[in-house]
Amino acid sequence: MPHLHTLRVYYEDTDMAGIVYYANYLKFIERGRSEWVRAIGVDQAALKEEWGIVFVVRRVEADFLSPAKMDDVLTVETVLAQSRGASFVMDQRILRGEAVLFTARVVVATMSTGGRPVRLPADLRSRMAG
Repeated sequence: MPHLHTLRVYYEDTDMAGIVYYANYLKFIERGRSEWVRAIGVDQAALKEEWGIVFVVRRVEADFLSPAKMDDVLTVETVLAQSRGASFVMDQRILRGEAVLFTARVVVATMSTGGRPVRLPADLRSRMAG
């Protein structure tokens, strides 16, 4: 089941044409992933402090399908597509009502604070699986 996060587009999110600046879609999906992690009961600060583990975006494949505009209410839909040993893949969409404006597939690596790949702890993997 997808995790849903709602947000509103503000003036600061738009460009001179009054549409959402392309880089802000990446910020919106980051918020969606962060809220998904929080919803499955993972405290990222504690994960870093206690386990020395952080999440790092390794790859993003994105499609910009239709523009969002100032004051639009958007929904960021986040779904775990795949979980691997030291990474996971998220499929994300940004919608305005039923209209899909943006899609992305994001590969997130699990890293030590020293920058080395580390396996996802079993407890985290089970929470992610739902």
